[in-house]
Amino acid sequence: MLGQVLEVADVPLEELSLVERMGEIARRLREQSASSESLLSAMLRFAAEQVPGADDAGVILVDAMGQLSSPGAPDDVVLRIARIQQELGEGPCVHASFESTTIEVPDTGDEPRWPRFAAAAREAGVGSMLSLCLYVQNDTYGTLNLLARAPHSFTAESASIGSLFAVHAAVAFSAVREKEQIRAALTTRDIIGQAKGMIMERYKLDADGAFRLLARLSQDSNTKLAEVALQVIDAGPD
Repeated sequence: MLGQVLEVADVPLEELSLVERMGEIARRLREQSASSESLLSAMLRFAAEQVPGADDAGVILVDAMGQLSSPGAPDDVVLRIARIQQELGEGPCVHASFESTTIEVPDTGDEPRWPRFAAAAREAGVGSMLSLCLYVQNDTYGTLNLLARAPHSFTAESASIGSLFAVHAAVAFSAVREKEQIRAALTTRDIIGQAKGMIMERYKLDADGAFRLLARLSQDSNTKLAEVALQVIDAGPD
């Protein structure tokens, strides 16, 4: 399926070596930012197909507030695993993120480290897990999580191949985040521009004067410039 969607030099990905396939996916994630999230999902499906023992794969991110998210999740089970750990405050993904290590749960039916999580994961249909640390940005941590329906599904080879995918998942995540930051910046610029226009009309100021007024209001109220601009817009033209 992936070979029909992602091709390099007219050669289907399925005919390339494992390293060549991942390299091509990573390259496209950087170059085709318009579809980076869909490519991240494709890469995760590919990881589930190529890592021995894996049935599903997903990225779980942990921010500075301890909130978990799963961008590009290709399957509901990945989202369920993220929510379970969020609700219980325990599990291998959080541990692997902050300890910068690889964590294996050989059997969710016999896991003494996180018994509540293990029981909930087992109920969700996960028999074993492999969580590999992702090196992402700033104060956000993450893991590449490989899930299997059966216990004792992962081997040393699984961890070795999975670690390669973890590197490329970090690249994929960076592409998605960069796209989101650009979109947020453009939205902020539009909001400030609209507020400037309203101030120019209301107070008969030029563009520079309107911006200085917004900046002064932001400074005096200790409020972000975009939030002040939104308040101006919400207040209307009168």
